[in-house]
This record gives sequence, C-alpha cells and structure tokens, in this order.
Amino acid sequence: MSFTPHTLDPNLDIELHREVDVPPALVWKAWTTPDLLKEWFAPKPFETPHCEIDLRPGGIFRTVMRSPDGNEFDGAGCYLEVIPNERLVWTSALAPGYRPQAGEMPFTAVIELQPTGSGGTRYRAVAMHRTPEDNKQHADMGFVEGWGAALDQLVALVKTL
Repeated sequence: MSFTPHTLDPNLDIELHREVDVPPALVWKAWTTPDLLKEWFAPKPFETPHCEIDLRPGGIFRTVMRSPDGNEFDGAGCYLEVIPNERLVWTSALAPGYRPQAGEMPFTAVIELQPTGSGGTRYRAVAMHRTPEDNKQHADMGFVEGWGAALDQLVALVKTL
C-alpha cells in the first residue's frame, strides 16, 4: 500500500513522514476527537484550549493554540476529505461549507495513515502552501519539528487509552 500520489513541490510543500508504534485507528481517534486533540496538538509548552470538529467534507476544523505567554492563535478551516483511519484533508483557505475566507498563510493539510506489518502506522503529513513565501514562513516557524513533537505527544497519549 502506498500513500496517495502527490508530487511534492519543495517550493510550496512541507512533508513529515514517520512510522509510529500505535495502530492507525488510535492515531485517527486522536486526530478526530476534540478532547483528545486538545491534549497533543500543540507542541509543549504551547497548549490547545479549544478544538471544534465537524468530521465531514465541508465541516469545521478549528483549534485555538495558546503560547506560554498567553497569546492565542485561532485557526479555523474546512475538511475537504475524510476517509476513516486512512486520510484526513483540511484547508485554512476555506471556512465551513467551503466558503472562501481571508487569512494569513493559508495552507492545506493532508494526513495519511497506513498500517504497518507490526501493528503500527506509517504516518504522512503534508502542508501545501499557496506561495513559496508562505511555505518558507511555515518551515521557519518549525513545521517539521513542531508537527513531529506533536506526533510524539499523540503517540504517548494514545498509548494510555
């Protein structure tokens, strides 16, 4: 089994690809259950005090991240594709109901999950950007490091379920 074909454009896309030792169903549950997502989504010491999920194409995906100094970052978008335990796609370029919305550094996120032979998950996260400048800004913000740390937090959390 291979991930959905997508030719990465190094000027517009960032990718995180790893294997983790928890099954896809638990990774999916952590991505799609608001109370669980709030526990792992922001790399520590950031936190996620609010999450809203309407898990269907056109439904809302919204998180509020809080920095250690109390600044909050509200990010809302729209699910584009929902394939349980396999693929989750959302974009910040659209509001719920596929309504265009203004925003700083819009991107589309693709999360793909595949079972490994050992009961784990092959995990792929891609952030697709509109411009090379947005891509660079997201990379400079620490996308790979931050999303990697958040994935480690997700794995640690689901091992307690």
